[in-house]
Amino acid sequence: MDAVNLLGFDLQGLAAYCEQLGEKRFRATQLFRWIHQKGASDFAQMSDLAKSLRDKLAGRAHITALPVISEHVSADGTIKWLFDVGQGNAVEAVYIPEDDRATLCISSQAGCAVGCRFCSTGHQGFSRNLETWEIVAQLWHAEHTLRQRLGKDERIISNVVMMGMGEPLQNYAALVPALRMMLDDHGYGLSRRRVTVSTSGVVPMIDRLREDVPVALAVSLHAPSDPLRDQLVPLNRKYPIAELLASCNAYLDKAPRDFITFEYCMLHEVNDSPEQARELIALLKGKVPCKLNLIPFNPFPASGLKRSSNERVKAFADLLIQAGIVTTVRKTRGDDIDAACGQLAGEVQDRTRVHLRMVRAPVVVQRDATSTGTAAPAPATTSSPVTPTGPRP
Repeated sequence: MDAVNLLGFDLQGLAAYCEQLGEKRFRATQLFRWIHQKGASDFAQMSDLAKSLRDKLAGRAHITALPVISEHVSADGTIKWLFDVGQGNAVEAVYIPEDDRATLCISSQAGCAVGCRFCSTGHQGFSRNLETWEIVAQLWHAEHTLRQRLGKDERIISNVVMMGMGEPLQNYAALVPALRMMLDDHGYGLSRRRVTVSTSGVVPMIDRLREDVPVALAVSLHAPSDPLRDQLVPLNRKYPIAELLASCNAYLDKAPRDFITFEYCMLHEVNDSPEQARELIALLKGKVPCKLNLIPFNPFPASGLKRSSNERVKAFADLLIQAGIVTTVRKTRGDDIDAACGQLAGEVQDRTRVHLRMVRAPVVVQRDATSTGTAAPAPATTSSPVTPTGPRP
């Protein structure tokens, strides 16, 4: 029987495993603390565990992190790690230090099958879901590597966002135990307010997350209408905006915060007009308690899209703020090492033939007397996508 990686067990699962070894459940708590609070990977170091248990574990289990392929450090202190997850696949995690917090952005899949137009990960295709231990191993490595590097014993990472490669809610079975380890006081001890799951809108799984482990929720909205969102976020064709917003409102019943964060990637002359800002206000104001997070687009050639100018972003934000919607513009971090939002691509052995699926016409936005910035469905095409003219940031 293959040895099991204990990074894959939440506390309840580890307790059940210890019982299988003929040990008391309280031993699981001791073991869990050694693994996650102290970063131990050698059972011989775990001095308060019975020697009999250590001997059993040595033959049947291990604590193994993901191999690190590379580490890049940005001028602003952001760190990006590329982790080998086998079979030619690699995923990225990003550490973002700030004055009042330290955030780790974690991946949940090798690639992504959603295929959002503005996301570099989606253009890499999809290989597989990560296992629970592979999700947690990103946090385990970052937390304990940084403690050693900074010479600190206390917790370094204060916030975790599931905003790396992949759609977390399409890997639900592995995600939930990972979230429980992050929240467990015997593990990383993070509050539900400081763990965020970002989703493109998998409505049934939002509803399940509300019941199982309701952490903070961020929803990739990116458009004020279904026709435009259908083009930018293909999942919208299955779960349209009205259905998504109803699920968000229901989620607030058990959420740790009294609002939903909506992410909105600012795309030049696609979703950034004053008319579209007013559509967004009409869609959300008084209907969903929320905060809008406007994200500067990080261009890459295959997207066929351009970044909104600072002036258009400011004008868009001002309209939202004047309407009473809490709005922030995300500060771009780590773009010099391709670690900014939407830039995580890693290495993916695509199983979805994304090079065929993602070849399409530019996003079509109608602007006539009867339409104020609503997108028309893009015509079918086999031509190459338009390449943005500006330099890569």
